[in-house]
Amino acid sequence: MARPKKTDAPDLTQACDLTAGAIERLTVPAGKMQAFMRDSKAPGLRVRVTAAGAKSFVFEAKLNRQTIRRTIGDVRAWSIEAARTEANRLRVTLDAGTDPREVERQQDTDKAAKAAAAITQAQAAAIAFVTVGEVWAVYLTERRPYWGDLHYADHIRFTKAGGVPANRGTRGRGVTIAGPLFPLMALPLRELDAPTIEAWAANEAKTRPSAARLAWRQLKVFLGWCSEQPAYAGLLPAKNPAKTTRSREALGKAGVKQDALMREQLTVWFEAVQRISNPVTVAYLQTLLLTGARPGEVLALRWDEINTKWRGLTIRDKVEGERVIPLTPFVSHLIHALPRRNEFVFSGAAGAMSKPHKPHATACKVAGIDSLNLHGLRRSFKSLTEWLEIPAGVVAQIMGHKPSATAEKHYTVRPLDLLRVHHEKIEAWILEQAGVSFDAKAEPGKLRVVAGGL
Repeated sequence: MARPKKTDAPDLTQACDLTAGAIERLTVPAGKMQAFMRDSKAPGLRVRVTAAGAKSFVFEAKLNRQTIRRTIGDVRAWSIEAARTEANRLRVTLDAGTDPREVERQQDTDKAAKAAAAITQAQAAAIAFVTVGEVWAVYLTERRPYWGDLHYADHIRFTKAGGVPANRGTRGRGVTIAGPLFPLMALPLRELDAPTIEAWAANEAKTRPSAARLAWRQLKVFLGWCSEQPAYAGLLPAKNPAKTTRSREALGKAGVKQDALMREQLTVWFEAVQRISNPVTVAYLQTLLLTGARPGEVLALRWDEINTKWRGLTIRDKVEGERVIPLTPFVSHLIHALPRRNEFVFSGAAGAMSKPHKPHATACKVAGIDSLNLHGLRRSFKSLTEWLEIPAGVVAQIMGHKPSATAEKHYTVRPLDLLRVHHEKIEAWILEQAGVSFDAKAEPGKLRVVAGGL
């Protein structure tokens, strides 16, 4: 029988001594997807070729009457001797009754477990040094959908660094001051213990106890949230470190605000306010008193929230989301006399005007009224209604207070026209006591104060 030529394809029916030439000549017979050439020196070693021409060393044997086939590697990356060595190793493993595939799977599992352990260890090390500020940012992101805009803004404001140049609101400093919670933001969360918080509370209480009390409440809720997060719970004590007697006593109790206009002060207050040079400020302060709304609610009032047909104002309410109150005649004239510079009724150069604390304080000083802030005008509205026989529930609904009784909450529904009857009565009485003569048919803004109107 003649020997095959070196250019002929190898005989795949017989085992052969693998050579580089034989591997190069190996092809897939017609009609098949792959073919195997067996090695005569290493039992189980094969060279597989696919229809696409890819060639690789493989190991093939039987275990418990099942064919085991494992790919060793590409023929371009493995030498023939290296492939034989690997095939022999797999043969020894197989002869010991162990499936090489299970060995590889176990090795892969061990590698994955080691990698996961390394990642977990790295994460634990990173979390151990995570700062309060970093966790605070995660906290705000998670809780934002459940908060109102003002509540969210307070959490941002209380952690600001300060030092930003500002023309207003700095009481002559020229720059903003850091928020009360800012000193805690750079600390590692694991160091935020009770003594640290107590020292912080004692320091903040010296200069701004009211803001510090609100910041402390925010901090307590934040630490409660941290204790519920698996990633941070291990960094904190079992008991919330902000809930200590020393912290509470250091911050003290909030005093009861008593600033409100008395009936006999209405004349001098209106006279002083109407002398302010900015007409938007004049209208804002009077609207604040006559609606009993919160200062921020009046500032946020937009032109499209004024319903002239049904004489109503839609107030963005921090309690219920929004409420509709009557647009009383005097307030209507004040509002419609204002310029429409943008979407806000009480507008500034860009957007809504800033709260006019200083102009109001100056007007109060001129009128001889002490310690009356903007929120005091809201208190004044409630206090002045005591002179009239106005149902308490009506006043609460106009001001946006929560109902205080079951009947109010579940059984009393007051439409806008019913509120208007009482609200216009309140406005007319206040104007009468202030000596403000008002003609509802007059051109908007044409109002006058009558001296000695009490």
